[in-house]
Amino acid sequence: QCRFLLHRLLVLARLGEGAAAEEVAGYHRGLFENALEDHSREQVSGLLLLYSNSVCHVIESCSSMIHLIIQDLASLQNQGHSALLQEIKVLVVAHSIPTRLFPDWYVARAASPMTCSQGLMQPQSTAEVVAECLTLLLKLAAWIQSSEDNCDNTSESVHTLAPELLIPVDKINYLHNAEECSSPEDFLRIYLSPFQPVLDSETVWPVPSHFS
Repeated sequence: QCRFLLHRLLVLARLGEGAAAEEVAGYHRGLFENALEDHSREQVSGLLLLYSNSVCHVIESCSSMIHLIIQDLASLQNQGHSALLQEIKVLVVAHSIPTRLFPDWYVARAASPMTCSQGLMQPQSTAEVVAECLTLLLKLAAWIQSSEDNCDNTSESVHTLAPELLIPVDKINYLHNAEECSSPEDFLRIYLSPFQPVLDSETVWPVPSHFS
């Protein structure tokens, strides 16, 4: 039973130099546990997908927890080259989602690099690539839900049992280079800026000096 409205966050990041997968998973696990102890927040569910040099992270929780996580990511990025995660990108924040996609918070490792077949690669916009990634995550979430009876090793088996559901490395690299994807700091700046609608009387329209 959820106590708060649910929201969903999707982020990408590069692994910092020398960062181990276990360290990244432990960092997030500790962040979630401390937040739940210090404040009355909604439990976190989602998927931390670890590639060889990057991560894709889906997080589902209440708005205060999502905001805390984005703040923490912004702080982490400001640590510079020593940070655990680098080049962090906020791809999607979905508000007031009806249900969770993931029954728990999982960690999965994509052990071998996956790329798109050259014959299947087509020019795409950033929005199309994000939509494709979301579709794959939906399928992966459905697979995880169907495997709840064996959830003790589900997170260790995602890549082995369903590699075709994982986001190809090419797509992740594309989104890392996409200017439309905001950093956590930029996202917070936009999110926290006051909304100031412009009144009609304040709008100045350019008046042409002549008509053609």
